[in-house]
Amino acid sequence: MRAITSLVLLLTLAVTATAQDPDLDVHHIDHLPPVETWNGASIQLMLEPDHEWATDFEKSGGYASPDYETTMAWARRLVDAADELTMVSIGDSPQGRPIEAIVASGEGAFTFEALRASDRPLVFAHAGIHSGEIDGKDAGFMLLRDMTVLGTKRDLLDRVNLVLLPIFSVDGHERRGEHNRMNQRGPTVQGWRTNARNLNLNRDYAKARALETQHLLRALEACDPDLYLDLHVTDGADYQYDITYGFNGTHGWSPSIAAWLDGPYRRAVDRALDEAGHVPGPLIFTVDRTDITRGMYQWTAGPRYSNGYGDARHLPTVLLENHSLKPYRRRVLGTYVFLEANLRAAADHFDGLREAIAADRAARPQRVHLDYARSPEPLGTIDFRAIRSEMAPSDVTGTEVVRWTGEPHTVEIPILGNAERVTFVDRPAAYWIPAEWNHLAELLDLHGVGYERIDTERSLEVQRMRFPDATMAESPYEGMARVDAGEPTVEVDTVEFRPGSLRVPTDQDRGTLAMLLLEPQSPDGVFQWGFMLEVLQRTEYFESYAMEPMAREMLAEDPALNEEFEERLQDPEFAENPRARLNFFYERTPYFDRAWKRVPIARELD
Repeated sequence: MRAITSLVLLLTLAVTATAQDPDLDVHHIDHLPPVETWNGASIQLMLEPDHEWATDFEKSGGYASPDYETTMAWARRLVDAADELTMVSIGDSPQGRPIEAIVASGEGAFTFEALRASDRPLVFAHAGIHSGEIDGKDAGFMLLRDMTVLGTKRDLLDRVNLVLLPIFSVDGHERRGEHNRMNQRGPTVQGWRTNARNLNLNRDYAKARALETQHLLRALEACDPDLYLDLHVTDGADYQYDITYGFNGTHGWSPSIAAWLDGPYRRAVDRALDEAGHVPGPLIFTVDRTDITRGMYQWTAGPRYSNGYGDARHLPTVLLENHSLKPYRRRVLGTYVFLEANLRAAADHFDGLREAIAADRAARPQRVHLDYARSPEPLGTIDFRAIRSEMAPSDVTGTEVVRWTGEPHTVEIPILGNAERVTFVDRPAAYWIPAEWNHLAELLDLHGVGYERIDTERSLEVQRMRFPDATMAESPYEGMARVDAGEPTVEVDTVEFRPGSLRVPTDQDRGTLAMLLLEPQSPDGVFQWGFMLEVLQRTEYFESYAMEPMAREMLAEDPALNEEFEERLQDPEFAENPRARLNFFYERTPYFDRAWKRVPIARELD
């Protein structure tokens, strides 16, 4: 009883202290770096805890976030009170919870189809793709309330439409605990990073294996937003920035969109955050978390991630990464300012935004890159707003470890990048998917990629790729057995495509996305994600008693083969393996399976 009483007293003192100063780090005080004092202007956005329309976040003083049932109850209460709001379910989660979005529209465009047809800009934002990172939910509710029942931001409803998905990974949200994010300051109870099947939804866009991802892709296709926001919380080194965000640059697949985002958009959002007392910055991925002077990476995302997928799909997409070491109240308020600034930027610069989208969707570059590599030289430098650190000896690790002092300072550091475009391929007129693989149409449908399903047999000269060294990765990744492809060999054949085969043209808005999905060399394509593991199987073999006399005959008839065999015998591992020696000859006979390790997806020759 005494222990229970002490625990209650401790929690009471902690909550009381937080109510007086919500930036105090109630949980995990000892092991996180010091918190700097902050009194930004955005604090004025919060209502008093006893206000009729205070959110659960505000009622807690700015440090807690409610569970799924409480969250959706507050959302339904708001929607019922506001004529400008409606709630739309995009589908159910694997555990059967509705994944519900709130649509805000002053013109009454309350379906995805109506939003798509509207002349107003549409912003689509979701929080909780990693549900321990839930800042956007509580910020979004405050903004929706102010746009409607309180009316302080009502002007936005006359200029822009908004879809807010407050919790994307709803099952992960309900795997709640106080110890889910040890590197993050609040909220006091947090959701989990992955969904109920342990899939990271922000690695799932291209392969779309999670039910939640499939629901989201259908929703994006139905409403076709002008601006898509994925709201996260980062971790890593300590620094001054509290709200960091970014997107793929002009070296990506949507250069016109990237130019708009890096121009009028960034200027507007940074200005709003600065004026509200926040410290905006770029996405930060440090080279060495213990030594910021070594630089930071300018990361370029591939289509497995939200921002890389948006780039490939020609959908303006911004990844928000709030700084995990900043207190929850500060992060939520910064997210409010960020969301409002995005709505205003979309409205104020709508013509330029739509023109950029149209330009990228109309482009048909002849050469398309499939991947990125790290740039050999720094891309430049940045005056980085850092927190001083020092190295201290540790008896635990037996080495020195980093300690941040909480003291701000600015240091010039290099910007490195994985911005080097690699693995270029020529754009084919179309890809061909044989009838026996036409179940891939389901994936194409999710991504809005158009195709033709033939109903009569067609004979075509096509190009296909074989990967002689392809192997399965040693361990699964995101629920898939990935393929380490290696270098391809290219084969040109005449192929009979049966009825039911699919022709996927690249002369379409999603042509680049189609290439990233169907090119065998693409890291986020169906082959390397493991959708075609069957082609790595060998199903016919040889018996030694049959192969050995044939091998002797082949050697007698072909001096060049004899010479090649003698060269291979210089490898002791090969020379000491009788099966490998016979296989050398088997692979050169007509009996060998010519389809082995050949990707069945074909490129149409002009």
